[in-house]
Amino acid sequence: MSEDDEPAVNISGGVEGGGAATEFDPATADTRAEEIVDRLGELYWQKTYGGQDAFTCLVRTILSQNTSDKASQPAHDALIDRYDGPAVDLAESLAAAEQSRLAETISSAGLYNQKSEVLIRTAEWVLEKFGSAAAFDAFVKDKEPAEVRDTLLSVRGVGPKTADCVLLFAGGRSGVFPVDTHVHRIYRRTGIAPADADHEGVRAVLEREVPAAKCGFGHTATIQFGREYCTARKPACLEDPDACPMADVCDQVGVYPATSEVVDPAATLE
Repeated sequence: MSEDDEPAVNISGGVEGGGAATEFDPATADTRAEEIVDRLGELYWQKTYGGQDAFTCLVRTILSQNTSDKASQPAHDALIDRYDGPAVDLAESLAAAEQSRLAETISSAGLYNQKSEVLIRTAEWVLEKFGSAAAFDAFVKDKEPAEVRDTLLSVRGVGPKTADCVLLFAGGRSGVFPVDTHVHRIYRRTGIAPADADHEGVRAVLEREVPAAKCGFGHTATIQFGREYCTARKPACLEDPDACPMADVCDQVGVYPATSEVVDPAATLE
């Protein structure tokens, strides 16, 4: 799935993404990172998140790994249609699923054989450790975020972004700024995070520099900005600096309009 195939609207943050609207003024920001997040929120949306079913959220995030909403949403819908229902425990249903049939169901998400194995293994883990999807949901929403995150990261196939998305969208935890490919690229390119920072390094900077209440919409709005303006290969500033609404607060690390060259920010250190 190429970046050009990204959907126009980020499902997690857009109209269908749930959450409650909030308002913040960029003029009152204490850090450049906070100012960028506030301005992105004005450009797209400012919301607080939480309330999604934790296991369903975990399933949705696993399906979204290494693909886009455009590909993963139909896979999620097909999975829910086939394996979930009013009187169904989704964890029990997926733990008992036949792997090839599940893979066929989620084929639009890409890497469907691998993802089907991860989903079944994760469902089995939820049942073994918590007993039900409902008990897992209570754990995510009631326990300390650090404990929830560490527990999720202990599961093979669940990485930091997946764990943080569950904390944000299901747990409603403020101060959680999940870092995907867009977030990782943009905050190194703007100079907010070190050029050679890994995903966890970028997360540490953002969760330190952005107030807790703004981290959730900071994540979703940054993804949308990465799709619309600050793409990996052709950022808007490459041909016209005025085309980017963040031009005045961006260091353009790795972007060279004079030569039309774009490199990973880390390459600027070599």
